[in-house]
Amino acid sequence: MESKELCSAVIKSVETVIHGKREAIEAVLLGLLCGGHVLVEDVPGVGKTRLVVALTRAVSATYGRIQFTPDVLPSDVTGFSMFNPKTREFEFKPGVVMHNFLLADEINRTSPKTQSSLLEAMEERQVTVDGQTYALPDLFMVLATQNPIEHTSTYPLPEAQLDRFLIKISIGYPDKRDELNILLKQGQTQDDALSSMTAVASVQDILRARKDIQTVYIDKPVAAYIVSVIDGTRRHEDVQLGASVRGSLSLAIVAKASAYMNGRDFVTPDDIHRWMPAVLSHRLTLKRASAHRQATVTSVLDDIRRTLSVPR
Repeated sequence: MESKELCSAVIKSVETVIHGKREAIEAVLLGLLCGGHVLVEDVPGVGKTRLVVALTRAVSATYGRIQFTPDVLPSDVTGFSMFNPKTREFEFKPGVVMHNFLLADEINRTSPKTQSSLLEAMEERQVTVDGQTYALPDLFMVLATQNPIEHTSTYPLPEAQLDRFLIKISIGYPDKRDELNILLKQGQTQDDALSSMTAVASVQDILRARKDIQTVYIDKPVAAYIVSVIDGTRRHEDVQLGASVRGSLSLAIVAKASAYMNGRDFVTPDDIHRWMPAVLSHRLTLKRASAHRQATVTSVLDDIRRTLSVPR
């Protein structure tokens, strides 16, 4: 498939289930095209889990889901070794991570020990159990959800884990027209809409797209602009911890994927501007004193944009 054809097919398929949230759908698709992971943070009932499941249905791939709770163990995620009395040997029993898509539902409800079991998988595409390393599929993506409002029995993700998510988004409430369409949707239940979805892309389509994205051209002034943006996050007076080198690499690859999704073979500053908040917002830690000045991550990124000259 051509770039726009592939992306359009996946987006249209997901839109049969998720109404009026084109930007959120494009964001999770960008994460898939870049080979990254996506964190969806929002209040209950706006379709976080539904968006993730719809994406996995649009691609013909394996899918695993784990509902994180305080009693979930790292071995539930990575797998474990079990003694086989017949062979008198230990055998590896794969965990839920051994799929193309892993839905980590309410990831902040499990303990830091269990959260950390995802670190190796997210960064190195492998897991190590009892000293033995097991490779994950070529197409592997973590799609995690969390509720930012309720803090009872939750464990905030550490900076190291947040930084491993390529993109962080919120879905938000639908507008009144979209919510009305949801209520009147041709008599279908929500489960009917999901079960009627058919795959419009294969694993090979996605892996091929990832190779094509690497060839998207990024001019040196545009690349320098990305570096200036990242440097600005480290120097801003309201920022305690700015974006790392992983942040600049992430912004560059997302900009390339954005160009690819729009049928271009080169990056423009608009690709960078559009996805800056999704790529950088979870990588910045603001100073406590900045709250008195009503500074937010969004206002910091806006400040940085205003101080930089956009390359032509």
